[in-house]
Amino acid sequence: MIHAATKCARAAAAAATIRGRAIPVRRSLVRYATPLRLIHGEISVPNANHVAIQMVNYALSHARSQRSDETYAQGMLVLEQCLGNQASDDQVSQDSKATVLLAMSDLLYESGNSSEAIERLKQVMSLTLSSLSIRVVAVEALVGLLIQSGQDDASLNVADEFLELVKERGHENLQDVAATAKTIKGLTELVKGSIESAESLFQGLENHEICKGSNIALSYGEFLHATGKFEMAKEMYQKAIQGVTETKDSMSSCNMNLKAVSLAATFALGQLESHIGNFGDAEETLTSALTSAEEHYGHNHPKVGVILTGIALMYRNKAKQERSSSIMIQEGLFRRALELMKAPPLDDTEGIINVETQEVMALARGGYAELLLIQENRRSEGEKMKSWAESAWRNRRISLSEALTLSEPLGKVGIIDARTTRVL
Repeated sequence: MIHAATKCARAAAAAATIRGRAIPVRRSLVRYATPLRLIHGEISVPNANHVAIQMVNYALSHARSQRSDETYAQGMLVLEQCLGNQASDDQVSQDSKATVLLAMSDLLYESGNSSEAIERLKQVMSLTLSSLSIRVVAVEALVGLLIQSGQDDASLNVADEFLELVKERGHENLQDVAATAKTIKGLTELVKGSIESAESLFQGLENHEICKGSNIALSYGEFLHATGKFEMAKEMYQKAIQGVTETKDSMSSCNMNLKAVSLAATFALGQLESHIGNFGDAEETLTSALTSAEEHYGHNHPKVGVILTGIALMYRNKAKQERSSSIMIQEGLFRRALELMKAPPLDDTEGIINVETQEVMALARGGYAELLLIQENRRSEGEKMKSWAESAWRNRRISLSEALTLSEPLGKVGIIDARTTRVL
């Protein structure tokens, strides 16, 4: 192991010398090396190779320093070299490999390569000696990316297999692991529109300690929101937001990491305030989500378009309830959102649609179409846009019309999940 660590350190030094200047390797530990406090420290992250951990920390921080193609490529190079030097099959080496693979999936996801990120997460799952705590993180991230990429059946299969694994190995006594496994599957059931199945999985989680500041609180809140239990949903969203702020030790990855949880919970809370007519609070909360998205992803990222769609729908709901008009504001938001999500031209019938934002894109075009249909000189464009939106809509629980209509009393509502960019 000492030999492998020495080789890894040498590879790190070589990779750190970029364009003729040496960049010091940071000594602080990456988040993967900190204890995973799922519940009173019952599970902790294994003792990964410390040199490997230092290299992960360096690769992540360097890649994110500019978030450019070049820095991401350089970060991946460091991780690839370090992965190749974890040759042993003991527990330490397996956990070190898993740590590096999780970091690789993070960088691939952040640089827009979800398919390769999924493959790295599958590699983590194939490491038979990797610790349960790492496997939990990998499953959660893998399911999140499969949902985002529209692979709903695959996501359900992964969630099913993990839940069965937890039961078979007797981990049901570790309430945190069991709760996480149930929530992961519950989210897949909610995406597929299976409300009864989702309810059986989420039931009893409201008082669970792990709910605070986790994907559990957020996913459960979205289920409550979707089924009309708005006060309980609001409480769960607030728990998720507060918990992320207070969390010091955690493992998470890709679109299910702490930043994604905080952003998505804030965004969901803003949508909820809009759905119940608290438009002042909705605008403030959604603006906060937009600011966070722009700071984290950049002003031109598709996820910013997802948030803008939610803001446009809030103004739409406000105008309908107050019988006012905000056509220009809504149109500007919808246009910018569709631009950022790279929606194909309406006349391009063979245009490639980004599956990862397809549902939100359809929702944005559905709302935009309504604005055009009330303008006589733009009715033709509105009809075409409405037709496009209806053909692109794929949600199994709620129709496009229902997602765009807030009835009194509130019936079905659609919630945009900023983590997976799906409508729940």
